[in-house]
Amino acid sequence: MAIITLTTDFGEKDHFAGAIKGAIYSEQPEVKIVDISHSVSPFSIPEAAYIIQNAYSSFPKGTIHIIGIDSELNPENKHIAVKLDDHYFVCANNGIMSMICSEIAPEKIVEINIHDKVASSFPVLDIFVKAACHIARGGTLEVIGKVINNIKPIKNLIPFVNDEKSQIIGSIIYIDHYGNVVTNIRRKFFESVQKTRPFEISARNYKFKRIYERYSDIINFEIPEEKRNDEGRGMVVFNSSDYLEIAVYRSNMETVGSASSLMGLSMRDTITVNFLKV
Repeated sequence: MAIITLTTDFGEKDHFAGAIKGAIYSEQPEVKIVDISHSVSPFSIPEAAYIIQNAYSSFPKGTIHIIGIDSELNPENKHIAVKLDDHYFVCANNGIMSMICSEIAPEKIVEINIHDKVASSFPVLDIFVKAACHIARGGTLEVIGKVINNIKPIKNLIPFVNDEKSQIIGSIIYIDHYGNVVTNIRRKFFESVQKTRPFEISARNYKFKRIYERYSDIINFEIPEEKRNDEGRGMVVFNSSDYLEIAVYRSNMETVGSASSLMGLSMRDTITVNFLKV
C-alpha cells in the first residue's frame, strides 16, 4: 500500500487539507494518507524544509511526500518531483528541498509539465495530487516531467564563518511548539569550526558558554526537588536533529514562558558563536 504524506501551511480551519485528501482517495482509494503538519507558518520555506527533513526518513522507502508551501506556479516558481533516498517529493522548486539535498544527493529531479493536461487554480490539489498518485501507481517521473539537474537553494542555509575561523553567524530557521528556537548551525558544522575551543553563544542580550546534551542536564539532581528552580532557565542544546537550539527548560507559554517569548527571538534573527582563545 502506497503512503502519501502532506505538509502544508493550510491550517485546519479551511477546506484545503480535506479537499486534497478527498482528491487523493478519488484517484487512489487504497493509499494511506498521513498528515505531517498543516501548521507551517504561511509561506515559510525554511520552516517547511526543517519539518520535512526531520520527518521523511521515519517513513518506509517509497513514501510520496506532498509539500504544499508557496506552490502557485509562475516563471520563478516551477513545480518539481524529486526522488531522493528512495522517497519521492512533490513540491514547488522554491528552496524547500535544498535543506535535504545539502545532506543527500537526489537520484532524479523532474520539472513537472502536465499543466496543459490538468486545469488548475489550486496546484496542490490539481497538479501535486495527480503527480503523487501517478507515482503511487508505479509510474515513472519522466512521464510527468522533464529531467533537470538542479534545484533552487534556500538563501542563508549555511551559516557564515569569518576568515579567521573565530566566529559563526547563524540564523533562526524554526520555532517549535514549545517556543524553542532552532538555528541553521548543525553539530558537525559547529565542531568542525570549534576544534575543541571554548565559545560564547550570543542571542540578542543573552549569552551562553555551554551546550547541553539533554534538556534535563541543566538540573542539579543533588539538590532536593522542592528546592530547585530550574523551570524557565535558558539553555542551549543540540536537539534530536543535531541542530543548535536555544531553549527554556520545561517551557510553557502560560507559566514560565519560552526562549522565543522570554528572549524576544524570532525567525531569521541572528545567532552568533564566538570562539575564544585558549
